[in-house]
Amino acid sequence: MARVLIADDDALLRGLLQHKLSADGHLVLVAEHGGEVLDLVRDQRPDLVVLDAMMPVMDGFEVLRRLKADPDAASVPVIMLTALRREADVVGGLQLGAADYLVKPFIPDELLERVRRLAAPQQVQNDDRARRPR
Repeated sequence: MARVLIADDDALLRGLLQHKLSADGHLVLVAEHGGEVLDLVRDQRPDLVVLDAMMPVMDGFEVLRRLKADPDAASVPVIMLTALRREADVVGGLQLGAADYLVKPFIPDELLERVRRLAAPQQVQNDDRARRPR
């Protein structure tokens, strides 16, 4: 079971993703805006973040930039899930460090498979870190 943070300002989409990921056995955390994401990543240590680009307070690209600049959060994989489909947006997100980029509308089962693929190695790494004496 991976700990997955969903960050999107659309309550309906958050609910759909929360249901889909929970049914697949994941522990799901949710954030409505970019500022919340940074706090939840620091406090809850998710194995993966599904991040919208267009959110209030702080957009997803700025959130991604800050996550990748933080040594404690830089290794957390981020899947950008957004309606922004221009080449510059996709390439920009990947250059900022997104592990994957999926354009809305999307196929929920495709996202689920991408989450499984990216969260598994991260989950092992987090488990190992938790077992190490401090």
